[in-house]
Amino acid sequence: MRTPICERLGIEFPIFAFTHCRDVVVAVSKAGGLGVLGAVGFSAEQLEIEMKWIDDQIGDKPYGVDVVIPQKYAGQGEALDAAALEQKLRDLIPAGHREFARRLLAEHDVPELPEGEKPRELLGWTATTAGPQVEAILKHPKVKLVANALGTPPIDVIRDIQASGRLVGALCGSVKHALQHKAAGVDFVIAQGTEGGGHTGEIGSLVLWPQVIDAVAPIPVLAAGGIGDGRQMAAALMLGAEGVWTGSLWLTVEEAEIPPAQQESLLRATSHDTVRSRAWTGKPCRMLRNDWTEAWEQPDNPKPLGMPLQFMVTAEAVSRTTRYASKAQPVAFNPVGQVVGLMRERRSSRDVIVGMVEEYLDAVERFQAIQPSE
Repeated sequence: MRTPICERLGIEFPIFAFTHCRDVVVAVSKAGGLGVLGAVGFSAEQLEIEMKWIDDQIGDKPYGVDVVIPQKYAGQGEALDAAALEQKLRDLIPAGHREFARRLLAEHDVPELPEGEKPRELLGWTATTAGPQVEAILKHPKVKLVANALGTPPIDVIRDIQASGRLVGALCGSVKHALQHKAAGVDFVIAQGTEGGGHTGEIGSLVLWPQVIDAVAPIPVLAAGGIGDGRQMAAALMLGAEGVWTGSLWLTVEEAEIPPAQQESLLRATSHDTVRSRAWTGKPCRMLRNDWTEAWEQPDNPKPLGMPLQFMVTAEAVSRTTRYASKAQPVAFNPVGQVVGLMRERRSSRDVIVGMVEEYLDAVERFQAIQPSE
């Protein structure tokens, strides 16, 4: 079970846990996996605070950070600072989109934000905003891995990360994108099937994984998309992956810092309740289907804008539905994969890791037991 990438990173199990919660990062790494902090929701200054806290809590264990630098986005290539880029992009947003988003919230009685509280609209969706995040990451020796969630990282970013002695990789949903990652010189590739939560492609995991593994060999591949227990991990490793990249699974653990009402929505949901939608970020993203996702699909309503413009429209909605989660679930942003159908109870992160390992071993033993004796 201890694959080569485990040896390179100094971890016990090839279980990678993507999460926006620093407590989950620490708990997973202490349990033998590798916690990976999603940076997109933080400014560089906030990310520095989160990583310092993790450094203080995680002991001698490593962890990773996930950034978002899309290959294509509005404003790409603009030589502007973050504030100037945000203003330029804001001018591209049709007024009707903001009005439509606010009307949806009003129709569902979602309260306004407290006076003076303003959400960040331009998150780390661009090279301009993600660049300072990478600079902050490289100041923390316990960060051993950096992944880019959307597209091939810029060459200079890849080189800077590798020069610091860290591994750098990127997610993909197709062989084409995997080959682009390989050509850029990444250290590993994450092949994510359409079942996964968040931004995904259209190809199913069991079809995608072996194609990517073959295409980028000998670069190690981590399997992602619909992995929720050790049986699925055994299948991924049997196909040639060196580990599993999980995300949705950590939304309902005890350490997750998400509203109880959101956790309840996830625990009640089935695999049929998810949908790929551009309604929140502008790129296809899997989430729970609700009144918000349905409204943006109606032919007479505004169509989602591209990234990062759409999130600049929806940032206020994310903040309001998170703050008032108990009454806002019909229009809340709940990114999650089809594996939500396996997420039936709250458990500690350590119990999840231990359970996956035990299920993996059971699956391997069952496979060995059905092999014909010589």
